[in-house]
Amino acid sequence: MYNLNKLKGRIVEMFGTQRNFAKAMGMSERTLYLKLDNQVDWKQTDIVKACELLEISKEEIAEYFFTLIVQ
Repeated sequence: MYNLNKLKGRIVEMFGTQRNFAKAMGMSERTLYLKLDNQVDWKQTDIVKACELLEISKEEIAEYFFTLIVQ
């Protein structure tokens, strides 16, 4: 499981709502919710598009998408 809190914050910062971001991504709100809740994996193509929309550099991908939840 990944900690996607930084990604969620960036979405709100750049798009105001997850709904607006989902629309920009070309996916349903439900699909985005499932991805942000670790129930559905992010496809590489989705990560690339999200990074373009959210202005996330290649070097930052790991901290936004692949930070493990430490228990």
